[in-house]
Amino acid sequence: MPVLIVAAYDEQGKPNAMNAAWGGIFTDDHIGICISEGHKTTKNILATKAFTVSMATAEEVVACDYVGIVSGNKEPDKFAKAGFTAVRSEVVNAPIIEQLPMTLECEMVSYDQESNHLVGRIVNVCADEKILTDGKIDYRKLRPITYDPINHHYIELGAIVGNAFSDGKKLK
Repeated sequence: MPVLIVAAYDEQGKPNAMNAAWGGIFTDDHIGICISEGHKTTKNILATKAFTVSMATAEEVVACDYVGIVSGNKEPDKFAKAGFTAVRSEVVNAPIIEQLPMTLECEMVSYDQESNHLVGRIVNVCADEKILTDGKIDYRKLRPITYDPINHHYIELGAIVGNAFSDGKKLK
């Protein structure tokens, strides 16, 4: 599963972030994430109606894990202790984490308290120049990680094993 770092400001403008592995993009401009309302980040999203989602990276695995194991409800300086620096999004009222080079900037569409399903509309994608090749995000430079829920490991994405919308044509 992808490791997503969800970030939001509280009503006073203080950033918080959490690690969420239960989510993904499900239309061209919508993302769904399962996060319980007890999280400080969820409370912030419900208050501000905006959030960012960054891909966790191999380079920042320690900080990304930290924001998943420490509660913002108990540690008020969690964001800073992770070593994260917030840059205010120009598009939504949410922090962009400077250390994570790819971020989806989102407006909250809905939150279902029963299922804990958050839906956001992606209004912008920002990517640091250092992860681009020919103007496109290059996963080899981004070095995103996934979560293995069976063995509790983070795994860096690796080799290309096929070509989407192409390899299956061999069976036609």
